[in-house]
Amino acid sequence: MKRIMVLGNAHRPGVAEEAERLLPFLRQHAEIVHLDLLQETDLAGVEAELCIVLGGDGAIIRAARQMGYRQVPVLGINLGRLGFLADLTSDELREAFPRVVQGGYAVTSHLMFEARHELPGGPVSLPALGFNEIAIQAGPPFHMLDLGLIIDGEQVARYSGDGLIVSTPVGSTAHSLSAGGPILSQELAAFVVTPICPHGLTSRPVVDSADKEYTVTVGRGGDTSWLVIDGQQSLPLAEGARITLRRAPACFKLARAAGRSFYRTLHDKLHWGATPAYRNEPPPPEPRRDGIPPPTAG
Repeated sequence: MKRIMVLGNAHRPGVAEEAERLLPFLRQHAEIVHLDLLQETDLAGVEAELCIVLGGDGAIIRAARQMGYRQVPVLGINLGRLGFLADLTSDELREAFPRVVQGGYAVTSHLMFEARHELPGGPVSLPALGFNEIAIQAGPPFHMLDLGLIIDGEQVARYSGDGLIVSTPVGSTAHSLSAGGPILSQELAAFVVTPICPHGLTSRPVVDSADKEYTVTVGRGGDTSWLVIDGQQSLPLAEGARITLRRAPACFKLARAAGRSFYRTLHDKLHWGATPAYRNEPPPPEPRRDGIPPPTAG
C-alpha cells in the first residue's frame, strides 16, 4: 500500500472534524505512517510517498516549510476559502483517491527559496526556507520606507513606498498579485520583485532568473519595518538591515489529480481569462475539460 502522511491545520474550523471523517476512508486505500493536525512535528525521519494536507493554501505552505529539505509530493484538500493550491474538495478526494494510490496523478516541481537577514552590527541569520514570498513591509507608525535592490552584487533599483515583495512563481498569484505583480507560470525558475504602493511612476515589477542572488537593503523608515516570510513568520528589521534571498536546494512537489491544470485553476479560482458578461448577452460556454474549444454557433 502507498505510504502517506496526513497534515492539516486543526485550528481552522472544520479541519479536525473532516479529518475524523476522512481517515477511515484513507486507511482503506493507503498506509498512514504519520498524522499531524497541528503541523508541529519534525518530518525529517518520516518515510512517505505522498502527503495529504487538509485545510487551505496556508496549510500547504506550512507543510512545505515543515518538510524542510526532504519534500514529499503534496495533495491538497481545500477546506478554506480560495484553495489555489489545495484544489480538491473532500468529495472529489473520495472519488479520485483510489486512482491516486495507483499512480493516477501528476507531480510538478516548484521553486523554493532561502532567506537570510542581517541587522546592523549583528550576525547573519540562519537560512529560513520559504515557498511563496518574502515581504519587507513598513510597520507602525507606517512612514514611507526606503529600500534598495541588489541583484548579483549590482545595485539595480531604489524604492520608496510601503515595502517590497520578492516571490516565487507560485507566490506570484498571492500577495504579489494583489500588489500589481504579474502571474508567472508555476514551473518557471524565476523570482518576481514587486513594489508595494511605490511613490513613483517608474517603479514596476521585474522578473529575473532564480539562479541569481537578491539582496534588499533597508534605509530610512526601516526601524519600524518587518520581514514577513510566507505570511507566517515575522521578524523585526532596522535601518541598515540587509535581506538576502536565493534559490533553495529543495523543490516543493505538488501532486495534482488527473484533469487538473494550472490554467484551469486560474480560471476556476481567479476567473482569469474569462469573457466579461455583457448585458443582454448569454454567458459564453465553459471550456471543455479535455482542452478542446467548445463549438461556435453558425
